Amino acid sequence: MSIAEFRLASCLLLMFALTLPLPLSADEQKPTIDETHSQKMKAGLVLFKDHVREILVEKCLECHGGKSTKADFDLATRENLLESGYVGKNADDSYLLELIKHTAEPHMPFKAPRLSETEIDHIEKWLDLGAPFDKPLVDGKTTTAKTSTVTDADREFWSFRPLQVVSPPASKGKQETDRNAIDAFVRKRLAENELDLLPPADKAVLIRRLSFDLLGLPPTPQQVAEFVADPDPNAYEKLVERLLDSPRYGERWARHWMDVARFAESHGYEQDYNRPHAYHYRDFLVQALNDDMPYDQFVRWQIAGDEFAPENPLAMMATGFLGAGAFPTQLTEQEFESARYDELDDIIGTIGTAFLGLTVGCARCHDHKFDPISARDYYQLAATFATTIRSEIELPRDPQTGLPAGPVVKPSKDEKANTAKKTAVPKVKVQVTSEGYPHMKHHADGRGFPHFYPEVHYLKRGDANQKDGVADAGYLDVLKRNGKGDDYWTVTPPEDSQQSFRRTGIANWLTDTTNGAGHLAARVIVNRLWHHHFGRGIVSTPSDFGFQGGRPSHPELLDWLAVDLVHHGWKLKRLHKLIVMSQTYRQQTAPDEATAKELALRTSLFGRWSPRRLEAEAIRDGMLAVSGLLDETPFGPGTLNQNMKRRSIYFFIKRSQLIPTMMLFDWPEHLVGIGRRSTTTVAPQALAFLNSPQCRQYAEGLANRTDGLETTAAIEKVYQLLFSREPTMEEAEISQQFLTMQAELHNEANPQKAQRLALVDWCQMMLSTNEFLYLQ
Repeated sequence: MSIAEFRLASCLLLMFALTLPLPLSADEQKPTIDETHSQKMKAGLVLFKDHVREILVEKCLECHGGKSTKADFDLATRENLLESGYVGKNADDSYLLELIKHTAEPHMPFKAPRLSETEIDHIEKWLDLGAPFDKPLVDGKTTTAKTSTVTDADREFWSFRPLQVVSPPASKGKQETDRNAIDAFVRKRLAENELDLLPPADKAVLIRRLSFDLLGLPPTPQQVAEFVADPDPNAYEKLVERLLDSPRYGERWARHWMDVARFAESHGYEQDYNRPHAYHYRDFLVQALNDDMPYDQFVRWQIAGDEFAPENPLAMMATGFLGAGAFPTQLTEQEFESARYDELDDIIGTIGTAFLGLTVGCARCHDHKFDPISARDYYQLAATFATTIRSEIELPRDPQTGLPAGPVVKPSKDEKANTAKKTAVPKVKVQVTSEGYPHMKHHADGRGFPHFYPEVHYLKRGDANQKDGVADAGYLDVLKRNGKGDDYWTVTPPEDSQQSFRRTGIANWLTDTTNGAGHLAARVIVNRLWHHHFGRGIVSTPSDFGFQGGRPSHPELLDWLAVDLVHHGWKLKRLHKLIVMSQTYRQQTAPDEATAKELALRTSLFGRWSPRRLEAEAIRDGMLAVSGLLDETPFGPGTLNQNMKRRSIYFFIKRSQLIPTMMLFDWPEHLVGIGRRSTTTVAPQALAFLNSPQCRQYAEGLANRTDGLETTAAIEKVYQLLFSREPTMEEAEISQQFLTMQAELHNEANPQKAQRLALVDWCQMMLSTNEFLYLQ
């Protein structure tokens, strides 16, 4: 071969070599992303066909894409499953896995046993493999269900069921301590754990417990002495009745309801302008509770008092409930409509939690994630209040009390013509929430804010810019029974009415125990009373009786009390008496040498009376009472002055300027309704007792009540005022030592007032003790 031929062959060989693929590195030998995904999906499909499909169909589909679609979770198709948000990029990122593993609530399957570990393992691996489907779980299903369908099974959830008429459990022989049916129900649950009710507390302890519970104030030493010395077997019952008849009762329990009603006297948000005539709603609560207004009427008047009894000032005042929420008064034109929907949302959400113990507001943007409440239900409820607005109107005023007094009489044409000849009737301005009256003025008026729109629309994702048809007034499907439709509760307004009477319809539905929501309303209010008497409700979540709420510890007792309430005219004072007359309520706080396990069981089953700290109002009012400084003047406008001597319920509640000393002890922020206050323990609480000028005033007032008494007698009187008991010998000696030592310290700087200053110091210390701040 010539050199030229060799060179030509070499070039051809090199060109051929360059066309061959190069050897792959280790990394380059891996499959592509698409190939990996395909392999995982193939493995996932095998797992789905062999195991997962059967699990989903048998354990999950009925409530999630089959007969109904709960919690906006539809797994009938892969597309709907992924759109639900319950499935993430892998198993660790999937909420679905947390629910079936019971590491998140509600535990799933909801009404069935937990999946086996093998079943959970199959689903976990399937999720990691991409959650593939071979075909929909429901034939012909291709799109997400838009609205949940309420099923008979939904209505069988414990809180949606009709009230069960149950008989108290039979006791094994007559128990002397079985005061009423409550004790029989509680004894039964305790007996299941080999426990029994504890003996009653001492009479001095009971009167203090009762007085703070029913009145929010301590008993006087004279009241304690009379009760302890009273040999009458009915002495306790007489005490209960006297306390329930006190005008201080309404002030105590109105404050509890104000938490639920998110009551405040300003608009909130940045500007937080005042609502100077909103306090009449608070006064309605005090008066209605003192009068023992039936609870069903109490509910109806807060929703539609202006429609039920327009001639009654108290009914008009009651409607302040609807308009008590926060509202932004500085709005641009772009915010008008969304602000109105937010206002309706506040009304609907508060009605749901306050009266029904349901988080209805969660259904604004989509069907409720957990409860059988659809977005359709939500907007039908909102349509009930389409034209309802805040107004300020004048009502007749009682010249002696200055309060609204009836009847409200609309003058005839002839009377209007002769108005000038008549003596003017004194008037008082009241904030109401009604229809047909001039709107309550605020700073958005100048830009044309309409205050309401004549129609309420269904909104996609709760967005006012995504309207999806007009909503008609209606009620929650899950709380309609016996084939009754919305028209069953609908009321036709009188011809001359300026109100729509849609609110009368919802009020009737809310209190209808046979066909409507009344059975749930009865359970909720019974539980609220129980919660405030024992520190914890039979249902531990007083404003959530839905799937995510607690379950009743004593379901039969709850229903027995609710039935009893309804059958006796919805009278709350009778229910109070029934509860506090029970041996369950009268128990001691703890047995001697009880183990931690026993205490926990007794606490959860009401086998003891659990000590608890007083709320902010009771602490402050109690200090005013024992110091002799309490001003018992009821009703009327409130104040922001912390030096006020009236009860704490008469503070003006300005959302941006809440009373600091009240906030220290967990006063609510008054933005949304709350059923259960937090109880925190922080250093500033102790510092307030040591350093606040108000606490020093209370200590000085307490010291003044011992004027003219020898030291020993002064110590005894303070103990009686604060703790409803006399000091032990050791306590008396320690107090004497403190007074002597403290007087010596003051003697250097102020010898003439040394004894007095020492006494005030001691009184301030005693006001700071746990025994004064806690109920036993």
